Amino acid sequence: MERRNLFGFDEVALRAECAAMGLEPYRGTQLFSWLYNHGTDDFDAMTDFPKTVRASLARRYRIAHPHVAGERRSRDGTRKFVFELEDGLAVEAVLIPSEAGEGGLGGRLTLCLSTQVGCPLGCTFCATASVKPRRNLASGEIVGQYIVARSAAGGRITNIVYMGMGEPFLNYDAVMKSVEILTHKATRGVGASRITISTAGIPDGIRRMADERRTVKLAVSLHATTDEVRGRLMPVAKRYPLAEVIAAVEYYVRMAGRAVTWEYIVFEGVNDGPEDIRRLARLARRVPCKINLIPYHPIEKIVRGGHRFRSPSREDVLAFAASLKKAGVTVMVRSSAGADIEGACGQLAARGFGGHCRGETKPTERNTSLAPIPRESTPT
Repeated sequence: MERRNLFGFDEVALRAECAAMGLEPYRGTQLFSWLYNHGTDDFDAMTDFPKTVRASLARRYRIAHPHVAGERRSRDGTRKFVFELEDGLAVEAVLIPSEAGEGGLGGRLTLCLSTQVGCPLGCTFCATASVKPRRNLASGEIVGQYIVARSAAGGRITNIVYMGMGEPFLNYDAVMKSVEILTHKATRGVGASRITISTAGIPDGIRRMADERRTVKLAVSLHATTDEVRGRLMPVAKRYPLAEVIAAVEYYVRMAGRAVTWEYIVFEGVNDGPEDIRRLARLARRVPCKINLIPYHPIEKIVRGGHRFRSPSREDVLAFAASLKKAGVTVMVRSSAGADIEGACGQLAARGFGGHCRGETKPTERNTSLAPIPRESTPT
């Protein structure tokens, strides 16, 4: 009998598994704590279980999460991990420190998580577009990035952003299950108010998140104020025009009662002109929001025309931000943390691994749909 991987099961599922074994359901709650609070991968370490129960669990199940296949450290303290999955595929996650004293003692420590191996959206400025879309990550593979990175960080991660490889709303169920595990009181993880899910603008996902009253934050990659320019940057924009994305965001703000973040990568000569500023300011006034300005981070590989883009100067980005502030917009200029290790925004591609760690693996289902995938079944 193949042993199922328990990592990724939520508390309800773990309690049900224990009940099916003839154990008291509360044992599932204990399992949950061992998996996600202690981060154990060894049933023998679960000392509050009788030895016979531990042996029975080990016969039926296994505990497996991604392991670090590579790590790079930036001059600014950013750490990028390449995680190998059980089937040999690879994804990246990035630990990003803030300035000391910002956000509390020692500053924030933000983990950027991946949700897919590769990405089907094909954004022309993003290195992940060079990785063939392989599959969605299971909830345990998403949470596993956090568990391993938390251990590497000495137990301190203050914020999580779903902004790594992949489009979170094309893997909606697994992403939200991972959020529920990470925010569970027994995990002692990160509060929902410190978690942000970033989307390229999938209206169905935005509306579903609003309808489900999710308490995590929402960020939407905008990057342009016209459909023509946005379509050149992001092919998904040709299916979901700005009007549709903005309508979904307005719905989210009404239903959730929370502001949204617009992510805006600045490309020299593409989306940084006076008219862009005026249109962006008008859009920002439609809903409670803030705008994150991100200088374009060059990528070495030519990725679907990405070589055409140039990075603006620091002075030009600051002038762009000043103009928005003068128009009454809340705006922040994001730093380029990790750019020297290809760990900045748009640079994640498991470079050197081509999306996999052990060469070609058995074929995996490729999800190229631009609609949220069906609800995830109980993990196996």
